[in-house]
Amino acid sequence: MKNQLMIATLASGLALAGCTTDPATGQQRINKTAIGALAGAAGGAAISKATGGDHTGRDAAIGAALGGAVGLYMDRQEKQLQQQMAGTNVEVKRDQQGNIDLVMPGNITFATNSTAINPSFFNTLNKLAATMVEYNKNTVIVMGFTDNVGNASYNQDLSQRRAESVKSYLVSRGVDSNRIMTYGFGETRPIANNDTEAGRAKNRRVEIKINAPQSVN
Repeated sequence: MKNQLMIATLASGLALAGCTTDPATGQQRINKTAIGALAGAAGGAAISKATGGDHTGRDAAIGAALGGAVGLYMDRQEKQLQQQMAGTNVEVKRDQQGNIDLVMPGNITFATNSTAINPSFFNTLNKLAATMVEYNKNTVIVMGFTDNVGNASYNQDLSQRRAESVKSYLVSRGVDSNRIMTYGFGETRPIANNDTEAGRAKNRRVEIKINAPQSVN
């Protein structure tokens, strides 16, 4: 009972500390660092309980500290990427698990039916690579996508080769190849209507997911 009360108090304190007010809407929200701390607290408590530990409250506090450190690590990385990608048409956002997603439209990354990266996009990828080298605790997934024009098998192969091209370039700029996985999804995961040119342009894209690490120690 004492441990449960300690965990509840810890979670409540973290939630209150992490609340911020959106200046545009006036609504309160919990920042990503606080979310990481809450997840860490829950994980630490669960592991302690599952293994028969007698220090569930202590382990929850340790988990909260580790989770908060990961959240802060990702917050700083997201802020840096948003600054670097400003004006490039690359979208930077966080998912519900605290990972960072970058969406790169095909019109700025590759020419039609080509796996050669547009030279005008090198500078953007250089900045991304520098951040990935600085924040080296993350694993990264590079994903290629196409519209539905042409043969589905060809589109699948094209999307995979484009993902591999982006990986190769990042590795050439100093990113450890073991951190990067690549996947091609072809035309199977559209984010817009393929019946319009504007929609097809959105579907021709590369996405990069920067995964939150378990720990930053």
